[in-house]
Amino acid sequence: MIIVAFANKTSKILPRIFCGEMKHVAPIVAHENKLVLYQFIRYGKVVQVNLQARDIKILEQYGWRFIYLCESMPQKTQPKHALSCVQMTKAMIGIKKIWIQTPNALYQELRQVYSN
Repeated sequence: MIIVAFANKTSKILPRIFCGEMKHVAPIVAHENKLVLYQFIRYGKVVQVNLQARDIKILEQYGWRFIYLCESMPQKTQPKHALSCVQMTKAMIGIKKIWIQTPNALYQELRQVYSN
């Protein structure tokens, strides 16, 4: 199972200008009882953060939104050549639509397909 997490806050300047409502996206991969968040830092650097179920609730309190993709399995668990958090997430969930370039566009696409 993959949980796609969207944040409406960021410290980076370009996402604040171009990305719309959602500024950052990070996939969370669930393996048995472990949750691993893949945090895109920059090209070639992706940090894996171990989470617990209560951490999801804490992130929700800070404005993060989640879309649960129950039937999808991770395509690539460590995409090293992604240029953005959106490209990394698209590679992990298997979306190949090139017109999706911002976290807000990915959120709208996933919300239409996987409405909670």
